[in-house]
Formats: sequence, structure tokens, C-alpha cells
Amino acid sequence: MKRALLLASAAGACLAAPHAWAQSSIHRADDIVVTASALRQRADETVTPVLTLTGDDLVHRRQATLGETLSGQPGVNFDNFGGGASRPVIRGQTAPRVLVLSDASEIQDASRVSPDHAVVAEPLLLRGIEVLRGPATLLYGGGAIGGAVNLLDYKVPTSVPARGVEGMAEARLGTADDERSLVGGLTGAIGNVAVHVEGVARSSNDYRVPSRFGERHVDASYNDTTTWSAGASWIGARGYLGLAYTRQNSEYGLPGHSHEYEDCHPHGSSLHCGGHGHEDDHDHEHEHEHEHGEEEGHDAPYVRLRSERLDIRGDYEEPLPGMERVRLRAGLTKYRHEELEHDEVATTFRNKGHDVRLELTHKPVSGLHGTFGVQHVQSDFSAVGEEAFLPESKTTNTGLFLYETLRLGRVRLEAAARQEWQTIKAAGERRAEHNPFSLSGAAMWESGDGYSVALSLARSQRAPNAQELFARGVHLATNTYELGDATLGKETAHSVDLTLRKSSGNTHFTLGAYHQAFDGYIFAETLDRYEDFRLIRYVARDARFTGVDGEIHHQFSPNLGLAVFGDYVRGKMKDEGGNLPRIPGGRLGARGDFRLAGFSADVEYFRVFEQDRIAAYETSTPGYDMVNATIAYKLELGAQSAELYLRGSNLTNALAFNHTSFIKDASPLRGRNVVFGLRTMF
Repeated sequence: MKRALLLASAAGACLAAPHAWAQSSIHRADDIVVTASALRQRADETVTPVLTLTGDDLVHRRQATLGETLSGQPGVNFDNFGGGASRPVIRGQTAPRVLVLSDASEIQDASRVSPDHAVVAEPLLLRGIEVLRGPATLLYGGGAIGGAVNLLDYKVPTSVPARGVEGMAEARLGTADDERSLVGGLTGAIGNVAVHVEGVARSSNDYRVPSRFGERHVDASYNDTTTWSAGASWIGARGYLGLAYTRQNSEYGLPGHSHEYEDCHPHGSSLHCGGHGHEDDHDHEHEHEHEHGEEEGHDAPYVRLRSERLDIRGDYEEPLPGMERVRLRAGLTKYRHEELEHDEVATTFRNKGHDVRLELTHKPVSGLHGTFGVQHVQSDFSAVGEEAFLPESKTTNTGLFLYETLRLGRVRLEAAARQEWQTIKAAGERRAEHNPFSLSGAAMWESGDGYSVALSLARSQRAPNAQELFARGVHLATNTYELGDATLGKETAHSVDLTLRKSSGNTHFTLGAYHQAFDGYIFAETLDRYEDFRLIRYVARDARFTGVDGEIHHQFSPNLGLAVFGDYVRGKMKDEGGNLPRIPGGRLGARGDFRLAGFSADVEYFRVFEQDRIAAYETSTPGYDMVNATIAYKLELGAQSAELYLRGSNLTNALAFNHTSFIKDASPLRGRNVVFGLRTMF
């Protein structure tokens, strides 16, 4: 299997707006504008907590996948699947309750279907990431009932380069997986038209893990990816209108994938595998463990992915009397990925979709200031081949939304509502219609000296997706046989979110506590298990999520700061009292940062605690300690600048297993890794 990439193809490409890459990693909440907020509020103005990752923080923490890049932020985990795929887990929940957005427009891929399907996003090309938690996410639909991740990029220019031409280039080398990456881009302008090109070429091998795992590498954890984009915009005094074409090709391995159970099928709520009844489980399990050991080292299945996306974006100030701004976001995606075994295609997944979102922000009227709009999303999805456990389906969702805010002295009130109409048509003349409605209200009191207290209440609804309704068949990537339930209805979450903040002075903090009570929470319940293979059925149960997360940062001097951070979430069923599956363990840690002239350094330690509150057929996951550190030196040369950095992760080489992963025992987190990076801006 060829894993090498022609890295030189990206050597001349680059990213625009180099000043954004030259920011300090110390970010103040009062100078970061949250793009995903309805009124472009600062981070300290949003009622519910918004986590932002920008500047040097983002540059140093970027990984090949989105989940890994965000992991470690308060309230955010990830469900890793080797080195090629990982999805964000926000406050214990992931897809389909966590949306990934490209500048407020949905990313149309297949990552919601399975954790082995990569999120089609390139962290090395991002200028920022916003993580929205709590009720504020309902403006983006029921799919964001758990949270939303908004990815900010450069591919559609929004301003004319001040110097006529701006760019950036970067090279990276990694030790744990032999990473070799080149990043680059360039923005230029002719009059009011700005043009931008960018690209990434990355190659990585199977990543190393501590030898006590039993193997030195995780087999099939490599990831080879190329991404390039070209965009142009017309830019005027009051706004812009532009478009961009992006193409990504990726090839990555699938750890833990096995065909030992491909003949398994359900008998009622029990599994029947290979002609053996459960009375033979013990002996048969021993035989399979022995055979699996002998098969290790054989070529593992892998994914060959191709995504093409066209983005249209526009912002215009004062388009009509009484209107403050109009914003257009539209995306058209053609996605395909093939799962291959011995270089033969076994299963092909396709998704052709579009997302159109139009927002109008009105000027204040009697103190009310807000945004209203419409969004239309359509997805044509199909799976063909050995693992076609999903029927061909067409999902259409239309939503109307409204957000209003009112200031009364030191108190700001907010209210938001969204009505959706969703229709799913599946093969076999199957059809499902749901009309979820969501409503939220919030209040924030500001003391005037940087302190604030915010309380949010929400009633959010989500319609079941095609997988939850109609799945039926073997899904070998997760070692499951999936059973959907066409009678599932809407799930409803009643949420309360309390946030305490301090955004001025030497001490800053954001502390959040939340509780979500779900009526009809839809999840994959394990009915039976045979060795490593499980029979799962999508069911609706009343469930509860309760947790806390936050960070406190104190700046001892202009050069030295210290932060303490952590999170904890408890997910369980209401009546049965059982635990929900794959809920991450709690974390607690500290981070110190130092900077002097062009030199900067930071070191962080956190403890992930044992997760022994487990669902049926799960196993507990031991805790582990993680130590990461970064050293960087930045040199300014007039209009040009350069930075050399070293980012070390898992420096103690801890053997760490991720409880949120479907294949945690086959794919531990990578061992000690040092990334060497050199970037220049001009």
C-alpha cells in the first residue's frame, strides 16, 4: 500500500492573513469575536460558554484530525479511530448530536454514520475553531443539541490584503508516526477582487505506542491526506461575496477491523455466530483469540476518501432600511469513500448534499436586537457493498430560526426559537416525517468590573436520522450488528446551564455547570455480545446528563501565567438507572506558560480518571496521566516573520486508552510524540 505523498506539491501554497498566525497564545475573552454567535458577540458577551482556539494555541495543538486537535479543551473529548478519524465529543455527546460547521454551514460527509469515517476538515488550514456548548447551539438545528464546532478558514477572502500579496508556508515533522507535512497558501488582489489558494500534503505511518501494549505500533493507524482549495471574492466597502472550491483526498487505515464475525446475525435479541450457540462461547472465544494473534500483521482494511465542496459566502452591511446585516452561507458537497480490503473495494459510501443558510440581523427596535433566518439542508446518502447496513436514503430538513436580545441595565436577556420540518425517504418506500421545535431563554448579569453570571434554559428537540430509523446489518468497523427502529419519535432535552465568568484583571475564569434531562434519548443499546462482537439496537430511553467544566487562569506577570482546568460529565438512564455507553472519564489538570521577547514555552499536565461507571457489556477504562509541552521562538523581520516550534505530547509515554472510542482496546492513544515545525509569514 503506497503511503508516500508528493509533499513538494504544496511547497508553493500558503495561507493568507499571516498576522492571524502570529498572535500570542494568551487570548482575552474581551477581544475575540465569536463568528458563530448570532450578533458577532465577543466571547465574554455570550450567555452560554464558547470555547475558542486561535493563533499560536491552534498552530501548536493541531493534529491530523479534528477530534485530536480539540481534545484536552474543557468539556471536549474525542472518539479516536486510529490516526485517520476522530470526532469531537462535547460534554459526553458526539455525532449525531454534535454538528461540525464550516463557517456556520454544515459539513456534508459520512462522519455521523460511524466513528471510522473521518470528518472532512483540515486542521492545518484553519485560522480558528469555535466550540459552542449549551442551549445557544439550537440555532443550528436539532443536530446540535449537544454542541457545535464551527471551523474558521481562509478559503473565501473577506478583505483585500493590505500589502497586495500575503502568504505563509509551514513544514512539520513528527516522531511517533513519522509525520511529514507541508502547508501553504497565498492571497492576492486585483482591485476589489481577492484570490486565495492553499494546500496541505501530509504523510504519516502507523503511530507508536508504549511497548507494554504488546506491539510497538497500532496496526493500520497511518493517514495520508492532500487538501487544496481555491477561492475568490468581490470585496466592497460594506461587505463581500465569494466562493471557493475545496478538494480532499485521503487514505487511512482501520485498526481493529475484523471479518471473524461477518456471518453473525440476530435471533430476536440474541446473536447467532458461525453456527455456535452461546453455550459454546467460552471455548470458541479462546480459539478466536489464538487465531487473531496469528493473523496480526496481515494487511488491514483501509479507507480511500474523496470530497469535493463548493462554498458560497457573503456578508453585507445595511442591505435594507432597518436591517443591520445580511449573511449568506451555502455549501454543495460531493463525498465518496471506499473501504478496501486487499486493495479490493468492499463497501462504498456516498453522500451528495447541500446546505443553504440566510440570516438577517435587524437594527435595535425598542431595545430588541436580533437575527432571523432560514436554513435548508438536503443529503442523498447511499452505502453499497459488504457493509451496506444502511439503505439508500434522502433526508431533507428546513428550519426557521429567530434570536433576540434585550439589555436592561446590567442584565441582558436572550430568547431563541427554531422550527424544523424533516423528511426522510428510504429505499423500500419507507418514509419518516418529524417536525421538531426548540426554544431557549437566558439571562446574564454583569457586575461592571468583569464578573458575570449567566443562566440558560432550553427545550430542544431532535428528529431521528436515517441510521437510527432504518439501519440493519453487520457493521464490522465497530464490530456490531445494527438494528434501527422505524417507530422512533423526536427526542426532547430540557436543559439548564449556569456559567460564571471573570474577564478582566490578572485572573480570568469561565466555570460552567449543566444538566440535561432527555425524554426519549436515542442511542445504540447493546442487546447481546459474542466475544468482541455486539448486537445493538437504537432505542429511546429517558436519560440525564449532568456535569461541570471550566478553566481558571492567573497572570502572575506579563511573562508568566498559570491555569487550572477540568471537566466531568455523568450520563445515565432515568428509570433503569443504568449508565450510558462511552461516557468519558473526568479530567483535572494545570498549565503554565512563559514568554519573553520572541521566546515562548508552555507545559501542561492533566489526569484522566478511571471510568468505571459503565454501560452493559462495556469494560472499565483505567485512568492515565498526560504531560505535554511546547517551546517556540519567533523572529520578526519587518513585514516578514518566522517561527520555529517543538510540541511534545505524552512525554511520559503513558499507555492511555480512550473510553469514548469504539475500538479503545485495539487503538490506544499515541505514545511519546514530538512535532518539529517551521513556519514563515510574509
